[in-house]
Amino acid sequence: MPPNFIACRRPACALRLLLLTLAALLGACAALPPRGVVETSVAFNDTGSTTLALLAAASHPATEAPPSGFRLLPTGEFSFGARIALARRAERSIDLQAYHIHRDVAGRALLRELRDAAARGVRVRLLVDDYHVGDIEPLLVDLAAHANVEVRLFNPLPLRSGAPIVRLLMSPGDFERHNHRMHNKLFVADNAMAVFGGRNIADEYFMGHSEANFIDMDLIATGRVVQDLSRVFDRYWNSVAAWPLHLVQGRPDAADATAPERLDAELRDAAPTPAPYRTDPIGLTSVEAQLQQGRLVLHHASAQVFADPPEKAVDARPPSGPSAAMGGLLGVIGGARQSVQIISPYFVPGTVGMPMMATAARAGVRTVLYTNSLETTDEPLVHHRYSSYRVEMLRLGVEVHELSPGPVRRSLSFGSFGISTPRLHAKVTVVDGRYVLVGSVNLDGRSAVGNTEMALAIDSPALSAELRRALEGERTNIMYRLRLGADGQSIEWLSRDEQGQSQVSTEEPGSSAWLRFTLWLQSLLVEERLL
Repeated sequence: MPPNFIACRRPACALRLLLLTLAALLGACAALPPRGVVETSVAFNDTGSTTLALLAAASHPATEAPPSGFRLLPTGEFSFGARIALARRAERSIDLQAYHIHRDVAGRALLRELRDAAARGVRVRLLVDDYHVGDIEPLLVDLAAHANVEVRLFNPLPLRSGAPIVRLLMSPGDFERHNHRMHNKLFVADNAMAVFGGRNIADEYFMGHSEANFIDMDLIATGRVVQDLSRVFDRYWNSVAAWPLHLVQGRPDAADATAPERLDAELRDAAPTPAPYRTDPIGLTSVEAQLQQGRLVLHHASAQVFADPPEKAVDARPPSGPSAAMGGLLGVIGGARQSVQIISPYFVPGTVGMPMMATAARAGVRTVLYTNSLETTDEPLVHHRYSSYRVEMLRLGVEVHELSPGPVRRSLSFGSFGISTPRLHAKVTVVDGRYVLVGSVNLDGRSAVGNTEMALAIDSPALSAELRRALEGERTNIMYRLRLGADGQSIEWLSRDEQGQSQVSTEEPGSSAWLRFTLWLQSLLVEERLL
């Protein structure tokens, strides 16, 4: 897991100030070769006769219904299984867009499925942000040597070796542009079914890590929205920020006869642990099981895709306001009339979010926030900035809940964490019991102005009710509830022990004087918009 002092998920950090001189001296020799003319390609539109397209059609009601279908994937094992099920049934194409693919069991297992699909004649387009690509780049090189596979890196850094943060800081050129990363997550098979949401491709997102695992949310989709998502992928794939892997490496695009053997040796033992349960918290069987039965159980609804343009990553100028993805979500949230329930692991409301919550409070809109506690966050500096807004939020009447690790482990509602640390990573908002907003967008400055992001607004009271039932049922079991102390300045954390007895703490769980000091010191060196 990323160390506390340097947030590997968020490349801006305090060390930038200390390493600028060293970067100028040692990074000057690194440079990307000319990109030149890169061939464009787009999603196939003639896939209606594929197995997945026929299954999607069979899952659509016979009577007239909204154009797209959706199913929540709240557990890691079922979410990973959905990707595998689609990859194994793909006949024409797989398009995968990822911020981070780790060289662990999950990452290697998914690459194996891409290789096997390509061997069947499926066209595979893999677009990965370059920031975390160092450890898996050799596997990507060997995968790209296969027929039917093309790998591109988004916003590649000139320095090709070293830890991600070192590569960022020591790469010559414009730091602001290098610091803009592609945070989107998307998997599309045969332009007929898609999986999207908050999960990166690594063990900790699929309940496979021994130290910490994430509570996250993906959805599987069918229907018209899949074509909308494919158009987003195409725009990124064909953007000037997407570089073919062989060009980044500065070598000819030549087949390597030894690549298949090397890749097979790396991938043959990658076998994620199957889910130890038959149904998820919603009561649904796996996507694989439903596809075997000939149809998916879906909520059909209309949806709108909010996607940042890829050009956001290559424009070094600080934007004047939130871009398309964040702006779209804030527009839906700002239109709330009754309630807003926000799940955001990294929540820094800033000068935009606080006035919105104040306006909502004056209008009688109930606002509920679910986020990480200091004990569960993998980004303590982000939590430090968020914590400076808590008292004001509570005074506005915002209901604030923070994840509590012990009760999560006991609950088993999101899987068996064992002794690993549960962490919240889902980015979901429910507005007025009608709209479900889900995607890669964190409600913080980095998503607003730094990363490229994508999210959907789904108009589905049924899907909203499913999420709300889960939230309302679990918040008293796995969350601290925060309230103002009697002095109106301090905060109290309310929870329940193993016997169900109420407990109140006036000290922040997981905090210490040393941690508070180090976080304060770091906060002086990192702008809030970069968190």
